[in-house]
Amino acid sequence: FEMAAKTLSADTSSLTVATSSVSKGETLKDTLLTMAAMGAGCFVIRHPNSGACDLAASFSGKYGYEFNIVNAGDGCHEHPTQGLLDLLTIRQHKGEIEGLNVTIIGDLLHSRVARSNVHGLLKMGANLTLCGPQTLLPPEFAQLKLKTTNNCDEAVTDADVVMSLRLQNERMNGVYLPSVREFASLYGVNARRLKLAKPDAIVMHPGPINRGVEISSDIADCQQSVILNQVTNGVAVRMAVLYLLLGGEES
Repeated sequence: FEMAAKTLSADTSSLTVATSSVSKGETLKDTLLTMAAMGAGCFVIRHPNSGACDLAASFSGKYGYEFNIVNAGDGCHEHPTQGLLDLLTIRQHKGEIEGLNVTIIGDLLHSRVARSNVHGLLKMGANLTLCGPQTLLPPEFAQLKLKTTNNCDEAVTDADVVMSLRLQNERMNGVYLPSVREFASLYGVNARRLKLAKPDAIVMHPGPINRGVEISSDIADCQQSVILNQVTNGVAVRMAVLYLLLGGEES
């Protein structure tokens, strides 16, 4: 986001908990209003708590200050711009998204990226399959028009797009799977599994990658991998979001 803003010639200020008054007990509300009073018109927020960005947005227009909020990831809830850049990447490599077979594999329970991609891909008409251990499949996905499975080979078969998600150990408060080695064996995207997908299938990952766990190193670097394209598209998508929010004209 910072690179996107600077490319647009915007002035940026970065705040972290450790270097801000948050470490002294300042609330999110007071942090936003203080920065708004100093002239900030847009806040890009990454927060460990789900719903923090919705809360932040509720303060805009109150107390004499209006500002925009961009959700850069809030807990396990959402990561909207990652969803947008993933849709763009798929569109660039596969054309129309409607009717594509898209498989997402890994820790879906704790992934904000998965939730944003599920909403976006279903909206665009993709045939979506989610795969992971039963303990890492969110129960709310069962109510949506998609397929869930614990069988990775089945999930990858005939896929146009295979997206791998890492294990989010930092958010796991209990025992969700026997071992990382077992997860890699049952749900890792490797050369054997990728052969089950369509010959021109693309491989995606939102990063950071744990090579040898959710995806093998050779597949992360193979010709079918578009992981670095996702990174490149991330800057462009975030530039577009900031540009439009701050008054730019659509084109």
